[in-house]
Amino acid sequence: MAIKVVPYEPEHESAVAAFNQRMLEGNTGWGWYEIARDQWLPERENKRTWREHYLAIDDEGQVRGAYAHKPHEWQIRGERVLVADWQGPVSEGLLSPRYATLGLRLIREMLKRYPVLYSWGHGGHEAAMLQMIVKLGWLIHETPFCLKVLHPFRFLRGNAYLRGSRRNRIALDALAFSGLGWLGLKLLHGVLGLRGRRDRSVRVEVVDAFGPWADAVWERARNDYQALGVRDGATMNDLVPRDGRWPRGIRLRVRRGETDLGWAVVLDNQLEDDPRFGNLRVGCVADCLARPEDADAVIDAATRFLRARGVDMIGSNQSHPAWIRAFARAGYVILENRRCFAVSPAFQEALSPFETVSAGLHLTNMDGHGPSGF
Repeated sequence: MAIKVVPYEPEHESAVAAFNQRMLEGNTGWGWYEIARDQWLPERENKRTWREHYLAIDDEGQVRGAYAHKPHEWQIRGERVLVADWQGPVSEGLLSPRYATLGLRLIREMLKRYPVLYSWGHGGHEAAMLQMIVKLGWLIHETPFCLKVLHPFRFLRGNAYLRGSRRNRIALDALAFSGLGWLGLKLLHGVLGLRGRRDRSVRVEVVDAFGPWADAVWERARNDYQALGVRDGATMNDLVPRDGRWPRGIRLRVRRGETDLGWAVVLDNQLEDDPRFGNLRVGCVADCLARPEDADAVIDAATRFLRARGVDMIGSNQSHPAWIRAFARAGYVILENRRCFAVSPAFQEALSPFETVSAGLHLTNMDGHGPSGF
């Protein structure tokens, strides 16, 4: 049976719903968006970033797989390049050997549309998807996760990922109720934070949009990085919509006196039955920009803001050494090799020599499929 890959249109929504039902009944844990219009970045005209969805449809009109692109204009060594992230692919290869090769075909379809392609968000080299793309010549660059626990008791009692086994639950409960976990985590973050300095002249302001001041931050900072997605005011207003749509980021303008140092987009989410964080209230530094020498001030300000709101923990994925150091100086634990940046052959060429350019590569949660999971 022939399968064609087509843009996702409203007339396909019922077939996507049927696909999702089959994936649900097969306990795959996967599915696709049941509304054709992208809910995050739907507009393409005159934009520097947007999203596109594609479906794999058979002769009978049944959806057998899906994926999405998020094209985004980047600046690489001072030059503008259109780069794309992907989400997916998901396919019925998880249900039937008949579609076992569909995932590989969809990856090749992605590369035809956007050769300068990457994905950032895989959890480790053991993932089947990573093993597949490495065989296709992709490069894998590992990046850390930055973690700060603010309420140790709730973290130890509520972290679903750590409490996956009975033995772990007993151990974590003992640490929580004895107070040893509280003391240990407070000491750990306190010692780590000794390397940082609080700049009391820095102030943070919650703003409802990115304005000309954000354009000025972009112009001042952009050439300090070897590679990063465009983060001017207009693009950030697309990525963090002002109408309350996902991701509902809180925009923080960070200033010293009357000088704008940079900004951060933070999330404050009360989770419910999350597979990793249970019912914790989780903060995330989802995006940030400043000159590298001002990263400490921005992260300290964002951390103080989220602490004051009462989150249980703060997490962030980062790639640039200056920003990772800023999190470390703010008392975060840096958990190495927790997220893989997978780079297509054409993107490797654009980033060559990768060893040099990767030292100036600025990635945040916003550069993946979006700040999902937080």
